[in-house]
Amino acid sequence: MKRLLLDQGMPRSSVRILRNAGWDVLHVGDAGLSTAADKTILHHAAAEGRCIVTLDSDFHWLLALSGATSPSVIRIRIEGLRGPELAALVERCWPYIEESVERGALVSITPKAIRIRNLPILNREDSS
Repeated sequence: MKRLLLDQGMPRSSVRILRNAGWDVLHVGDAGLSTAADKTILHHAAAEGRCIVTLDSDFHWLLALSGATSPSVIRIRIEGLRGPELAALVERCWPYIEESVERGALVSITPKAIRIRNLPILNREDSS
């Protein structure tokens, strides 16, 4: 799955760069979702089989609390990335996260690490 939905705050120029590299990428602004609630964006991404790329931690919280298994969300925890930098980061990290993203996962990318939590996120009491 190389189908991404870039959230507000993600540079739109990344869309063109990633599309030129063969990715199926859409920005929320181009999907008419620039002012949509996070839940609406989650539903849209799930319906289209897209992974959300965002700066926003709310998507992780919403999925963790709901027990949902999709969509996957990649949270970029690096501020100020321009389009080419974001596209390069996604392409560089993809081989490490692709399998988890295809199954359903919450991914956090920091300057020094990639963290992956598979969906659904289970409550500790539920996992016994």
